[in-house]
Amino acid sequence: MAKKPPRDDVGDRNLTVRGPKAAAAGLPGVGHGLAAAVNQMGVRRTALTLLKVNQAEGFDCPGCAWPEPAPKHRATAEFCENGAKAVAEEATLRRITPEFFAAHPIAELVGRSDYWLGQQGRLTTPMVKHPGATHFRPLGWEQSFALAAEHLKAIEPDQALFYTSGRTSNEAAFLYQLFARAYGTNNLPDCSNMCHESSGVALGATIGMGKGSVTLDDIHEAKLIAVVGQNPGTNHPRMLAALEKAKQRGAKIISINPLPEAGMMRFKNPQKVSGLVGSGTALADLHLPIRVGGDLALFQAIGAKLVAWGAVDEAFVTAYTSGFEAYAAAVREVDADLVARATGLSADEIEAAARLFAASEATVVCWAMGLTQGRDAVATIREVVNVQLLRGMIGKPGAGLCPVRGHSNVQGDRTMGIWHEPPTWLGKLGERLGVAMPTGRGHDTVEAIRAMRDGHAKVFVAVGGNFAAASPDTDVTEAALRRCTLTVHVSTKLNRSHVVTADEQTVLIMPTLGRTERDTQAAGDQFVTVEDSMSNVHASRGRLDPASPMLLSEVAIVCGLARAVLPESTIPWESYARDYRAIRALIEQTVPGFDGFEAKVGTPAGFTLPHPPRDSRSFPTPDGRARFTVSPLEVLTVPPGRLLLQTLRSHDQYNTTIYGLDDRYRGVKAGRRVVFVNPDDLAELGIADGSTVDLISEWADGERRAPSFRVIAYPTVRGCAAAYFPEANVLVPLDSTAAGSNTPTSKQIIVRLRPV
Repeated sequence: MAKKPPRDDVGDRNLTVRGPKAAAAGLPGVGHGLAAAVNQMGVRRTALTLLKVNQAEGFDCPGCAWPEPAPKHRATAEFCENGAKAVAEEATLRRITPEFFAAHPIAELVGRSDYWLGQQGRLTTPMVKHPGATHFRPLGWEQSFALAAEHLKAIEPDQALFYTSGRTSNEAAFLYQLFARAYGTNNLPDCSNMCHESSGVALGATIGMGKGSVTLDDIHEAKLIAVVGQNPGTNHPRMLAALEKAKQRGAKIISINPLPEAGMMRFKNPQKVSGLVGSGTALADLHLPIRVGGDLALFQAIGAKLVAWGAVDEAFVTAYTSGFEAYAAAVREVDADLVARATGLSADEIEAAARLFAASEATVVCWAMGLTQGRDAVATIREVVNVQLLRGMIGKPGAGLCPVRGHSNVQGDRTMGIWHEPPTWLGKLGERLGVAMPTGRGHDTVEAIRAMRDGHAKVFVAVGGNFAAASPDTDVTEAALRRCTLTVHVSTKLNRSHVVTADEQTVLIMPTLGRTERDTQAAGDQFVTVEDSMSNVHASRGRLDPASPMLLSEVAIVCGLARAVLPESTIPWESYARDYRAIRALIEQTVPGFDGFEAKVGTPAGFTLPHPPRDSRSFPTPDGRARFTVSPLEVLTVPPGRLLLQTLRSHDQYNTTIYGLDDRYRGVKAGRRVVFVNPDDLAELGIADGSTVDLISEWADGERRAPSFRVIAYPTVRGCAAAYFPEANVLVPLDSTAAGSNTPTSKQIIVRLRPV
């Protein structure tokens, strides 16, 4: 039987700390995943729902974007512990009704924790907070659309912001960007701006495609896999099974991370008896405990050694690349002392990594937020590309570039045009529909916050996500949201963004169907599509009855808004809402790579989008060649008595969704306000393990404070520290962003610890 939502907001009052784990998954992973599911869904619903996750006739897990194996190779339970938790959060039997909002004034809700808010259950009814109101109250759908339209019609198009989370389907995302652009703006900030924007910028400039160049088969066939700035055991647990398969086929694995992570040490595969009762598989052959932000220097040093050793695929470099001579000249001048300062690694450690790269005939480099959220993120990823180009590791089996997207369909949303830059096919779409499309660049996420803060943006619309919790500089972001005349949130569950309100502001909550639920429209039951991290597009079909008869699909909500805001539009919104095949037909006619869309997604495996560098070693750059690049190496100076902080997830969360208050692999139980610090740094700072500190970040415009964090002595790199987001997002200055991508530097924050 499902448990009721918590009434008490316990916070960290029961926090305890034990030693970190040295292995991931196994029987404890199974137990924790199933327990979370049963607590939310009950036994019968858990069994019926989890067996449909990531299956050909089921629904795509609403968690990470790691791809599924071919249908014939999928396990009966094709999900991980955190996938079970993600499904449970959506398919929960808990409900938030109008009576809940009547009983809880906004002033109370804004003081609740993110965990407490998320645990209350599924939203069931459209709700509104009118100016001057102290509570949300129910509102009909047509009235909700009319109210949103009233505000959007009263402003100029560029005063509106249309934000998107990665959970949005291809069909909904395509219509959403169409609606925003038909309205007249390219203000389409999205969660990619805060995560893999740096990857897209770097890859677009070097190989001509902003996506990774590998398939799941390449991971399995690789001889060397470097996992850089990524923690698969928590963020993409199903990736561990792919690493295990590669390992069993003879691959070597390098883990490059400031923290030793359990999943990269040893994996106990819950799909195998040996993983449940045995010792599992040791994964990383080499762990490089790198200083935060030191990856650029590391890959420059590896490139320098490969050039010096003559370990260069000269045929590939000559036939397919440009800029090699300038690059080779630059890395010959790499300063070993500067590399040591930047990385914190010994010369022997760097040489050991370089030897593995030199010896491998099939190398994949995977990365995530540890690379993308630093000051030099774009340059760092370009250095990763340089090393792979040196060895000819693009367009061959078992090799390539693998940015691991952290949210299901975040890559698909960008493919569908969710971007503050007009996509290349936008003019074609406008001509087909007879609609003039905006041509100017819109606001990304950081620029959107500034626009709201400065009073330029008046209306904020979000399809999915939790903008207030996900964004940097929390106090600035929340104050910016409160300056809008209207905020609209299309959501499945209650979150912090809904309750960040101002007295004279209007706030609309529009509840939507989840991935797990049946989507029935006028033409019958519908399915949607998603794109995973490796460019595979496939169908997702929910099976559960909707949490409330009042719920609308994301597609229906976007079409309802569009009809109300653009009543004279010639775009057939009603047809798109009635039958999603009409949306896919328009996508097929517009977006490259979607020829035969409907037929292809009708197959169990779906289809993989074209990727010229991977498919034919064709590089859609201006000169038709992959580009070597040269970047300066500048070590970030950290003043004495300060540390370099990175934000990260606990094992009991997914992005801003907090499943529970534990971080089993790092030894944290019943609490989240913790900071991990090297014991030698604590001794030098005179701060005791287990004491309480405020975290103070320092920036040109002043200090920011995150109060009351428990100090945990932890084997992270000297001079570095780590804390969970969203609690530590308040420390990230809005103006501290990666050069070239404008991504917040959530992995590179200078802080000091002030004892309480």
